[in-house]
Amino acid sequence: MISFNDYCRNTFGEKLYKISLNAGFSCPNRDGTKGSRGCIFCSEGGSGDFAQSLCVSVNEQIEQAKHQVADKYQGTRYIAYFQAFTNTYGEPERLRDIFLPVAERDDIAAIDIATRPDCLGEEVFEVLKEVQEKKPLIVELGLQTIHKKTINYIRRAYENQEYEEAIAELNGMGCHTVTHVILGLPGETKEDMVETVKYVVQHKSSGIKLQLLHVLKGTDLAEDYEAGKFEVLSLDAYMDILKACVAEIPEEMVVHRLTGDGPKKLLIAPLWSGDKKRVLNRINKEIWKK
Repeated sequence: MISFNDYCRNTFGEKLYKISLNAGFSCPNRDGTKGSRGCIFCSEGGSGDFAQSLCVSVNEQIEQAKHQVADKYQGTRYIAYFQAFTNTYGEPERLRDIFLPVAERDDIAAIDIATRPDCLGEEVFEVLKEVQEKKPLIVELGLQTIHKKTINYIRRAYENQEYEEAIAELNGMGCHTVTHVILGLPGETKEDMVETVKYVVQHKSSGIKLQLLHVLKGTDLAEDYEAGKFEVLSLDAYMDILKACVAEIPEEMVVHRLTGDGPKKLLIAPLWSGDKKRVLNRINKEIWKK
């Protein structure tokens, strides 16, 4: 497997910093189309809690982020990561108005769009192709799990078949695809999680994000946790599951993430995940063998 930093160096010739952006999109699982409460684990920020403020334009968000990281990042190019909510859930012209100007910026090396497989129709694919003509394109799909009982519990609101169709179309375009998988979802065994990773590999996703389940304030998941309906993973249990999942990842697949840290102001559990240095040290020692 290939780390994200190695992917950037191999593809762009340098390490790149990813700027998380909020373009003001919604989600069919929030606006009443498929649901109104979102996925059970999703915070008010729509998985974009680290994105820049919606109060300013996307271009202004980029400039603010560049200023914020100037002390720790010495590069001159960035990945524009449209992270919050579902970033292809809108009219094609609106998508063009948002993505294409960013793709034309000299300081943006690639466009990274996080979305749902059920929000990728023919017209959206045409927009994505236009973006790809200007800059390398990364498209991230939130799969999370393949198991029907869990899908229903987390209120994902689309079928696995829709993921299969979306990933095939995106791969056919030649863009870099990334699939999100959550480890530690209530009721799932290690074998269930490994099965989801095998499925992602089978369907030829270019990359994968393995994300620890976080219980965040203000979510329906938090209510279930506080009611004692499930337990979160310990660090040791997470590392055990992670090793089993990584064993299924082929050498050519890019691993964009092996953990994740929820915003500390929102994090309820597991609290050990807030000690990012400790977690990354374990991962480097036991997974990457550094």
